[in-house]
Amino acid sequence: MENSTQAPLPEGSLLAALDLGSNSFHLIIAKIEHGEMRPVETLAEKVQLGAGLHAGVLSEEAMERGLACLTRFAQLLESVEVDRIRIVGTNALRVARNRWEFTLRARQILGVGIDVIYGIEEARLVYLGVAHSLADDAQSRLVIDIGGGSTEFIIGEKFEPRQMESLQMGCVSYNAEFFPDGLIDRSQYRRAYNKARIESTRIRHKYHSGHWVEAIGSSGTLQAIETILMLHGWSEGGINRNGLKELENALLDFDAMEEIELEGLGASRRGVIISGVAIISALFDTLNIENMRASKGALREGVLYDLLGRLTHEDVRERTCNALIQRYNVDQDAVALVERRARILYTASRISWQLGNDDWDLLHWAVRTYEIGMAISHKHYNRHSAYLLRNADLPGFSQQEQEYLAVIALTHRGKLSEELFSDIPEQEQPRLFRLTAILRLAVHFKYADELELLPEFTITVSEQSLGLGFPEGWLEQHPLTYSELKQEQIMLKRIGLTLQLS
Repeated sequence: MENSTQAPLPEGSLLAALDLGSNSFHLIIAKIEHGEMRPVETLAEKVQLGAGLHAGVLSEEAMERGLACLTRFAQLLESVEVDRIRIVGTNALRVARNRWEFTLRARQILGVGIDVIYGIEEARLVYLGVAHSLADDAQSRLVIDIGGGSTEFIIGEKFEPRQMESLQMGCVSYNAEFFPDGLIDRSQYRRAYNKARIESTRIRHKYHSGHWVEAIGSSGTLQAIETILMLHGWSEGGINRNGLKELENALLDFDAMEEIELEGLGASRRGVIISGVAIISALFDTLNIENMRASKGALREGVLYDLLGRLTHEDVRERTCNALIQRYNVDQDAVALVERRARILYTASRISWQLGNDDWDLLHWAVRTYEIGMAISHKHYNRHSAYLLRNADLPGFSQQEQEYLAVIALTHRGKLSEELFSDIPEQEQPRLFRLTAILRLAVHFKYADELELLPEFTITVSEQSLGLGFPEGWLEQHPLTYSELKQEQIMLKRIGLTLQLS
């Protein structure tokens, strides 16, 4: 539970990463051998979750396709320990208003929670996967990953991303918009190209060829394009402008996607290749790319290496929290004091309240960040903290982790009600109620420095209550704390928890 460097994983340990993309689901299982990760299983299925997204809602049919795929993947995951599996969802899930309907059902199948990630976090993980597949040189790289619903752009060196961006354009979403009936039309292709050109123009000043030495393509679509160009003799290696023009002309000679027959193009890519060509052609022109080589490293590999880091040497989320503390000038001594008090309450309540190590991690990050809003204004600083935690780019954190942190920051002081937790799925609310209660109580003791010793302080916990027993006369000697605790009894009752004082 401590956030420090851990011992290396034993030889032969298995780790797994699962990427729930808008077009395909990708699974990779790797084994630790001689300190390195060696892939032992890889699976991919075309699910097209994004194709079932209408007006921001995932259709039941699309969810059923995804859940059926996960049921098949679950058999392979049985050999991997639960804490060594990480599953991430990308654009289709992050924009779906009903994503919880899918992720909660998926968790029942896999036994592991789904981390829906923002576009910038997806970009970071893509770069990590690509960087581990390339030579460890010092030259700057532009990495582009064209997915089903979004395209990520990263400029980095070695293993460090320097700039990241995510744009709302992808093969599946462009297919739905420009080729909904599966027919190939030159004017529609030009519209798709023009839209991608316009979308990418706004990032041109930061991502054009003057800012990097080499362009790398990630994702199955770009790998497929590279393969087709080479097999047809349109490129001697990688993707280039002339090859793209040849491929574009060849595709536009077909009348429908189902009729496309090109050497090197698999059946699963037939329905998205023309959108992929439109997007990458526009990017070549906008960003002044002459040549690009495709990398086998992608999001799933990045998730795998990030997971290894969490388990062995560094959790990026810890580095992110430290950066927030420094950026917003948080009082680190006060944070350390509140965290020690929160740890005491967590330890006493974890069994009765069924809290796990993940809950402590969340509480630990909440303690470290709940006051960042003070840099904006002391008045209602909890609202400012919540806004920053919900909307900032926080490397390492998933969309739901940021939402949880925002809700805890918002509710750590002031009035409480169940309505403040309404954006959290009903099944998850009791967990957030309890973590919020722990932080609120820890903060209430900020005026009582003697509490650090706690030689006679007692805590009793049942499923819906927490009792605090104080040394005789202690409450009378700390009237401000006593008054706040009495008020807290009223507040916690509103979320179904009883606070007992004695």
